[in-house]
This record gives sequence, structure tokens and C-alpha cells, in this order.
Amino acid sequence: MPTKTKIKIIDEDDLRKILDMEYENSSQIRLCKYALLLAKHILELIEYNSINYTIIQQGFKINEQWQQGMARMYDVRQAGFEIHRLAKACKDPIESNALRVVGQAVATGHMKEHAMVASDYAIKVINLLYPQDRDSVKKERLWQINLLKSFV
Repeated sequence: MPTKTKIKIIDEDDLRKILDMEYENSSQIRLCKYALLLAKHILELIEYNSINYTIIQQGFKINEQWQQGMARMYDVRQAGFEIHRLAKACKDPIESNALRVVGQAVATGHMKEHAMVASDYAIKVINLLYPQDRDSVKKERLWQINLLKSFV
């Protein structure tokens, strides 16, 4: 069953459907790998360099440990919540939404649907960086599709 977008974004619906089909056929581990790389991509895109980066790195580490069976689901959830607290406290909407990408990516170890939510938040970041620029949205969705397909 296709996932539904939970946030308001300007998107390329046909490309999201392709990503969603790939998501449906993916294991949770595959989606974790995808989501963490997506989060790093978005942080690089906005040139994120906050003192809070250690919290983000810890979240990435906990997700990676979970993938190896070395962390509990509880730990993954707590790491995601911590990053979402950073996002909520952030005044800059671009940075806040980028942190939402990261929080959702880390939480993919809890539920695989978080990977699709992370991809939608990445589109929200693109919408904020490049208002009304559908070409940028298309480019990002194609990047996401190609990234997920690379984990075969």
C-alpha cells in the first residue's frame, strides 16, 4: 500500500510513486542505509555546522549499531527524539526541516516508514531552498530513487 505524504510539500508525484514502490520492496536495513545517506546529503546541502552535530553523529551511530543488532529499538527511538528536539528548538526553517530529515532517518531503525517521511522532509528542504523550482524537486527525487536503487 502506498505511503501518504504527511507534510505539505511541492513534489513530483510520479517520482515519489517510483520511490514509494522501491521503498515497498526494501528491507528495513536497506532503508536505514538509504535514510542515513539521505540525511548526510541534506546536511551537506545546507552546509550544516552546528555545535549540535555530535548529537546527530550519535544518532547515526546508534542506527548503524541497530543495523548490526548491537543497539535496542528503544535507543534508536530516543536518538531520533533527541534530534527532533533540536529541530523543534531551531528558528531557521531550512535548518529545522533538515534536522527533521535526520531525525526521521535515524528513526528508520524503529519503523521503516520513517525513511519515506525523511525523503519528504528532504523535499521540504528543497522547497525552502529553491521556492517554486520544480526542476530542483525533480533532481532531488531522482537522486533519492537512484540512491535507494543502489542498495540492491
